[in-house]
Amino acid sequence: MRQQELLEAAYAWVLEHGWAGMSLRPLAEAVGSSPRVLLYLFGSKDGLVRALLARSRADQLAVLDAVGGAADLATVGARVWAWLAAAEHRALLRLWLEAYTRSVGDPGDGPWAGFAAQTVADWDALLADHQPHPGTDAAAAERALLLAVLRGALLDLLATGDRPRVDAAVASHLAGI
Repeated sequence: MRQQELLEAAYAWVLEHGWAGMSLRPLAEAVGSSPRVLLYLFGSKDGLVRALLARSRADQLAVLDAVGGAADLATVGARVWAWLAAAEHRALLRLWLEAYTRSVGDPGDGPWAGFAAQTVADWDALLADHQPHPGTDAAAAERALLLAVLRGALLDLLATGDRPRVDAAVASHLAGI
């Protein structure tokens, strides 16, 4: 119970402050604990990072459930974009971006390893569920392009805040699906 409470408090802290500033001492103080307790409960700082990444991924998987449903690929792409572009999700998406970037730079077995690849696999599976013949090379390429457009649009939106421009770009791509 205490471990889950501390995990949720640490997750809220990381959502607000990001991964870059995560140090055990300030994090422990912010969540009403001590570094020793966090290390005991999570095994190591890497263990805590892995638990926080899993917690973040749970939020991502909840989105997959929310945007799914019986629809074609373009409709699901529009639902995903609407969720990604919503202002109330910016903290989670900044956290995701930071974790994704660290994962790409950590091909080994560190706490970030595999996070980016698993993210791509999760989203690809969602999109494949909305294609008539998902096993074809053409369908896989269509999903990869849609994911690339959504990720690029998200990066632009996070960098510029120019939602009308980015919405128009995503809509243009979705119209061609």
